[in-house]
Amino acid sequence: MDLKQLSYFVAVAELGSFSRAATELGIAQPALSRQVRTLELSLRQTLLRRHGRGATTTEAGRLLLDHARGILHQVERCTDELRDMRLALGGQVALGLPPSLARMLTVPLIRSAKQQLPQAQISIGEGLSSALLAQVQHGRLDAALVYDTQSWPDVTIEPLLTEALVLVTKRLPGLTLDPPPPPVSLTVIALTPMVIPRRPNAIRQAVEQRLANAGHTLKVALEVDGVAAILDLVLDGAGAALLPPYAVSRSIRPSDFVTQRIAHNALDLPVLMATSARRPITPTQTAVLALVRDTADAVLGDD
Repeated sequence: MDLKQLSYFVAVAELGSFSRAATELGIAQPALSRQVRTLELSLRQTLLRRHGRGATTTEAGRLLLDHARGILHQVERCTDELRDMRLALGGQVALGLPPSLARMLTVPLIRSAKQQLPQAQISIGEGLSSALLAQVQHGRLDAALVYDTQSWPDVTIEPLLTEALVLVTKRLPGLTLDPPPPPVSLTVIALTPMVIPRRPNAIRQAVEQRLANAGHTLKVALEVDGVAAILDLVLDGAGAALLPPYAVSRSIRPSDFVTQRIAHNALDLPVLMATSARRPITPTQTAVLALVRDTADAVLGDD
C-alpha cells in the first residue's frame, strides 16, 4: 500500500465512479482500476463493489476510507509545514573564507542567498586558514572554507573540491599561447624565484611540503600577501607565482600572464569545509552550507 493507491481509492469511493475519479485525477481509467486492484490485493480485502452504475464501498472499504482520509490529510499538513519551514529559514550564519576564495565567492553566494534563503542573514569574514579554523573551533564562525588539512580539536573537516595551482609568469611581447605551454615539473618550480605569501599561509605551506616531499626547496624572491599585489610584482619582473587559475582569469589583464599546469597534478590542493563538531547545526546553517557547496562548484569547478 502506498499513498498514491490510497488517494486513488479515496477518489473512487467519494465520487462513486471509476470514470469520474479518473477524470478528476487526470489519469486513464484502466490505470486507476489497476492501482485500486493492487491495493485490494495487498490488503487481501475487497474494498469496492463494481456495478453498472459505478462503485460503492464494502465494509472493509468504509473502514479504510475513514483512516485514509486522515492519513492523506496528515501527509498534506506535514508537506505544508515542511514547505513553510523551508521558506521561513532565518537566522544568522557566519562564514569564513580565505581572501582568494572570498573574492570569487562572496558576490555569487550572497546573490543566491537572497533568492533562495531571503530570511537568512549571512556574514562573511576573511582570514588565513589557521585563523579561520581557530574561529570555528571557538564558535566565532559557523563554518569556513580552508586549505589546511591538519586535524583540529572539535572541528569537523570534509572535502569540498580540489584546486589545482598553476605557475604564473609574465607574458613576453610576441609570445603565442597556441598551443598552450606544456606542464612544468616540481624541479622547474624549485628552480624558479617565487613571489609568494608569508607563512602561515596554507597554500605556501602546502607548496613547501610538496616540494620537500620531492627533495626540493622553495626559492623565494619576495614574500607578499594578497593576490593583486603578487600579480603586479610578477608583471614587474620580480618572479613567478603559484596561484589558482581563476586568480589570473579574473584579474584585470589576464592576457598579460602565462599560466602553466603542474605536471602529475603535483600541486592540486584540497579545499575543505570546516564546521564545529560540538555545536548542533541548525536548519538554516544546513541550507547555507548546501548553497556554499553549490556556489563553489559552479564558480570554481570549471577553472
